[in-house]
This record gives sequence, C-alpha cells and structure tokens, in this order.
Amino acid sequence: MARSSFLFTSESVSEGHPDKVADRISDTVVDLFLAKDPEARVACETLTTTNRVVLAGEIRGKGIWEDGGWAPGVEAEIEAAVRAAVKDIGYEQDGFHWRTFEFSNHLHGQSVDIAVGVDSTDTKDEGAGDQGIMFGYASNETPELMPATLAYSHRILRKLAELRHGGDTRLEPDAKSQVTLYYEDGKPVRAASIVVSTQHAKGLTQAQVAEVVKPVVAEVLPDGFITNETVWHINPTGIFEIGGPDGDAGLTGRKIIVDTYGGAAPHGGGAFSGKDPTKVDRSAAYAARYLAKNVVAAGLADRCTIQLSYAIGVAQPQSVHVDLHGTGKIDEAVLERELPQLIGGATPRAIREHLKLNKPIYARTTSYGHFGREPDADGGFSWEKTDLVEKLQALA
Repeated sequence: MARSSFLFTSESVSEGHPDKVADRISDTVVDLFLAKDPEARVACETLTTTNRVVLAGEIRGKGIWEDGGWAPGVEAEIEAAVRAAVKDIGYEQDGFHWRTFEFSNHLHGQSVDIAVGVDSTDTKDEGAGDQGIMFGYASNETPELMPATLAYSHRILRKLAELRHGGDTRLEPDAKSQVTLYYEDGKPVRAASIVVSTQHAKGLTQAQVAEVVKPVVAEVLPDGFITNETVWHINPTGIFEIGGPDGDAGLTGRKIIVDTYGGAAPHGGGAFSGKDPTKVDRSAAYAARYLAKNVVAAGLADRCTIQLSYAIGVAQPQSVHVDLHGTGKIDEAVLERELPQLIGGATPRAIREHLKLNKPIYARTTSYGHFGREPDADGGFSWEKTDLVEKLQALA
C-alpha cells in the first residue's frame, strides 16, 4: 500500500552548471544542423573544463558532412554557434570566457552500420537508432502536471537567472537548488528544507547571498509552504566564487534526472541533449511524456507512468506499459492498446511527424527541464500539448 505522508526531494541545476553548459553546446550543434537539413543525424557530446570546450560524436546531413568531410564553412559556423551559446549563458570569467576558451571539434561522419539500421527496415519505416527503454510521467501536483519538488526547484533557478540576466551583478551563472517537501495524503503541503548554492561576485558574504535568494524562494513556493520549521541551506560552504567549467568539468547527459522528473519517476538511462530526434532516447521519451500528460489532463488518473521500449533498426515499439499508480479511472490495458495508435503506432518516424520534432528547437530545452514547459509557437515543447484529451476521455 502506498504511503500517504512522507518527505520527498528533487534538485535542479542552472544553465551555468558545467554539465548544463555541455548540454547547451551539444543541442546548439543539433539545432545548427537541423536548420540546414531536417533529416540530419547528430550525436554530439561535449566536454567543458577550464577555458576549454571539446566536441566529439557522429554526424551526417546535406550541406553538413558530405563525401567524407565537412561542407565548406560549416566548421567555422559550429565554433561561432558554440561561442555564442556560452556568451548567452553569461560566461566572461578568467577561467571560462566565451571569447577565449580553446575549442576542439572532433565530430566525424556517422557509422555506416548505424545508418543502415536506422534508415532501412523491412517495414520501410525507419528503425530506432538504438535499443532502449524510455519513460514518461505526469502528476496533478502542479498546473504543469509535474512533480512539485522539481517544478519549484526549476523555478527558483529560473528566477535567479532572470535577475542575473536583468543586470544583478551579485550573481554568476553556476547554481544548484534542492527542495524537500512534506506530503500529507499524497499531496505536498509545506517545505521541510530549501537548499540553494549559487555562484556569486567576489567578496559577497553568505548573508548577502541569502538576501538575494530568500525572496525568490518565497515568491516561487505557494503561500504557507515556508514555515518556522523550514530548514534553509544557502551556500552552505560559505563561499562560491569559482564555478562553472572552471570549478568542475562538465559533460553532456549527466543531469538526466534534473532533465526529467526529479526522481519521482523511472528513467531509462539515455540522455536527451546532443541527439537528433531519430534517437528514441530523446523522441520516445518526449512521446511518453506527451501521452502521460494527456492521460492526467483528461482526468483519467492523478498520476501516470508510461514505458516504451525499442530495438535498434526496428520501427515498432517492443512494449508499451502504463501504470496509473492506483489512481486510474480506466483500465490500463486499454491505454496500452490505444495510446500508441494516437501517435501513429509510436514508431520513430510517426513520433517525429506527430510532434514535429525535425526542427531547431532543442537548445532551449537544456535548462530548467525538458518537461513542464509551455509549448512554443514555433513548435518547441510540442510534447507538452494536451490535444489528445477529448480522444482519451472518449475511451473511458
């Protein structure tokens, strides 16, 4: 029997965290290539460290990588786009500066063995780019149908970033947050503890940082969540002047729980950033979230977890599993049968076409979560739409 009263914690990291810098760079490359060729294949990994950025991975695409080498001018475009991304984050520090970091590009052509598996199947529909399991989740804890602990952790850092981008010179790009909530009868009711560590300007005291952070947290959390019993840890080490890639190395794909559901749901293990949407690690995880969110938005359950699985080179999913966590108003087996049909059978191509994923819409996903966001007019976060609600309600 599920517990009704408990503590639960989720964390977030800012756009200036070294791993998030790496994610942003990798998806900047994805966007650059998809803008040139919507059918481009991209698997871009990034390493960031003190005044250095290194790219590695496999790519192909018209006007990008042809006849075993780079199309004219593309290498210079890549470097310019990467530097612009780092500048946008805000890094102009001695140990990591958008203008002066050393840049190395080791991207190369995609393996022909992988290309064959993805592009040619018996069904004439493209196969999955790799085997794997993907999860989607939704909960009615918040308006965006996300776990409250993660939603609030993201919002705290977004608000701090808005202050910094708005000219607050006390803050620097690297930051982390962690929210622990107490749940009663399965619903969040108050904050047990708040942890925020933010890089700051030289000479600021812990108390001065708290003067910036506490009003932001108070604005983000619902009224009454902060009480006299709430425990605060703001820059608990006392000083955080050296941060970002100068403080710690960053790698693409190391913050997958921050990117998804904050630990409230399973994760298949595959990262999203740096991958074009033929990779089911990305596209099928988006599809699973899309379906789960619509199930909850339709009022068919308070919580929904969906698992999809794939085999490399095979178009059809190997399995579809739905768990409504005892809150469902519909037979889970019905959803397992019907949900894939709402998105063309949940093949990689059907997912890409239904959600219109072959667009340069990915750099924006790399900070503050891939889920729980508002759909953009240009197609970004299309997996957050709730346009299946009426069809799902008709099943009940």
